[in-house]
Formats: sequence, structure tokens, C-alpha cells
Amino acid sequence: MNRDQLIFTPGPVKEYPEISELGGLQTPYFRNRAFSEVVLETEQQLLQLANAPKGSRAVLLTASGTAAMEAAVLNLVAPEHKAISVISGGFGQRFADICRVHRRQHSPYHPAFDDDLSDTGSLMQFADHDVLLINGHETSICHRFNLEQVGRFCHENQILHIVDAISMFLTDELDMQSQHIDALIISSQKALALPPGVAIIILSPRAIERLLPDPATLYFNLTDYLRDGERGQTPYTPAVSIILQLHQRLLQIASKGGLKAEIAKTREVAQFFRKGIAKLPLKIFSTHMANSVTGLSPTDGTSASQLVKEFEARYQMVLCPNGGELADTLFRVSHMGNITIQDTQRLIDALHDYFGVNQ
Repeated sequence: MNRDQLIFTPGPVKEYPEISELGGLQTPYFRNRAFSEVVLETEQQLLQLANAPKGSRAVLLTASGTAAMEAAVLNLVAPEHKAISVISGGFGQRFADICRVHRRQHSPYHPAFDDDLSDTGSLMQFADHDVLLINGHETSICHRFNLEQVGRFCHENQILHIVDAISMFLTDELDMQSQHIDALIISSQKALALPPGVAIIILSPRAIERLLPDPATLYFNLTDYLRDGERGQTPYTPAVSIILQLHQRLLQIASKGGLKAEIAKTREVAQFFRKGIAKLPLKIFSTHMANSVTGLSPTDGTSASQLVKEFEARYQMVLCPNGGELADTLFRVSHMGNITIQDTQRLIDALHDYFGVNQ
């Protein structure tokens, strides 16, 4: 593997050197007061960034984002509940697959293409359901949903609002209170710009009250995590080094202007990139994009998957391919983490060279 490549993938993303260096240090012992203090401080920082309601808690899982999605379903969706799974791409389908595997009743809902659910009238057919599962940003097609409107629908109909915000946290407006989010799912390898391995679930007081007493899982029993989390610990061995990196990254964010500055930085890079490719035979896939990722479709017959392969070989830049039926239609470019305007200009220059278009 070539570690000198410039990566524009939506996870892992380009990391900050000072944070990455921590991962190369000896892993310390963690069943002690020093590590507990790190965990407790990290939890409070996460709750603040998400504007979680008073009484909310954050759970740190040593796992991927998908594991956190599964844990949320296991702990908050009872077999007798009815869940809505909003499906517009691969990650929405993943929520549906989790429900299917664990025999949870769910109603799959496929919004029309490019519908961001600003009008939630189509959801009224599910007003009698108990839980709504949604990917705030469906990263497979770079499509962002209107969480304010979806949250209002859930609030008005007493539906638990569970949101995968893995590709929105720190890049777009997320507010658990104004968006009525009951469970917010985050992962370390996105805008947090850390190695994969830690997933986070932030639970509102309402979600905590609705945790199942017997979720039929040992490792993912969130009640155990909440209990041990009161003293800054986890039931099982955590990803100690990544949690230490997470703590330092959150301190870094605070020192550089906080959440607003982090969102503004990602927005600036995204807008710079989208403006810089305006003359190229590339069409932006969704009109409702997050700041985190841009999805592009070649309009000149170029295969998206072939473009990604050739880009890595010719320019030492890694773009993100799509799978399945979109493999030759869509590729993605991330703006998360330590990607700079200078990095982005290099990519813009390379894309113009690839297509033979003068800037």
C-alpha cells in the first residue's frame, strides 16, 4: 500500500499529523482514573457538539459504524415495534437488513430520487409506527435529508428518531434538540479524522428511557455501557489509543473555533471543489448534498470505476468508487478531515488534465 497517496475517500479521511502520532505510542493501561477522566471529558465534549438534550449520554463502542447501527436497533426496537427504514442507498438498506436479520418489523420506504423529505407528507402513512431509522446523509449517493422536517414529523407522532449521522457530524448542521433526534450515530473515521474502530451513539433521555431491558445481546447491551460509563469505563476492552486520539481531536476542534469553524472549513473546501470542476464533463449526482462529500457522474461516457482506477495509478490520488449498478455511473470525493484548499486544487488540476480541459 502506498501511504504517500492523497486520499479523497469518505472514510478513512486524511488525518491530522499531530493526532495520528498518538496512535503510534505505546497503548497505556486503561482501568484506572486517568483513562476514566479522558472518557468522561470526551463524553461531555461529544454531547456539547451534538447539542444533546440535558440528561443525554454518549456510548463509545469499539466497532464500526454499522455495529452502532445494529446496536441502536437491538436496544431501541422491540420485536413488537414497527419501524420505518428510509432507503435511498446502500446505508439505508443496511438499516433494513439489520431489522430483517433480527426479525424486527419494519416498513421500507423508498423516497423518490432527490427527495430530501422537506415535505414529510409521504411519511404520514407511517404515523402509527414506533421508530424511524434514517441516514441523515446517504453517503452511497451523497444525498442529504432534511432532518429538521423529519424530526418534526417524528416529534409530532411520538416516533423515536434514530439517525445515522456518520457523514454529517462536524460537516453539516446537526442539532439533537432542534431536529428531535433521540439516537445519533457517529463513527471515528469520518470528519473526526481518526482511524476506524470507534463508533459512538448519543442517546437522548427519551431514548434512555426506552432502552429494552433484555436486548438479547451481550456486547451491544447499551445499558451496560451507560452503567460503566458513569465512572468513565466500558464493559469490555475499548480501542484505547483511538479514544485518546478522539479526546485530543475534540480538544483540537475546540481550540480552532469549535463546531462552527469546523463546519465552515468543510463547506469552504466543498464549495471550492464544486466551483473548480464546473467546466468538466461531470454532473453532480444529488441537488441535496452535504458538505462532506460530492458525488459525481461523468457525462462524456467515461466509466466512473475506470476513472477511479486510473486516477490512483496516474496521479497518486484515491477517489471513492461506487459498487453495484452505480459502479460505472458514480464516484465520490470527500472534503472531510484534514483536506485543504491546496489539496483540493491539486485534485481539480488533475481532473482537468484527465479530461483534457483547460482551466
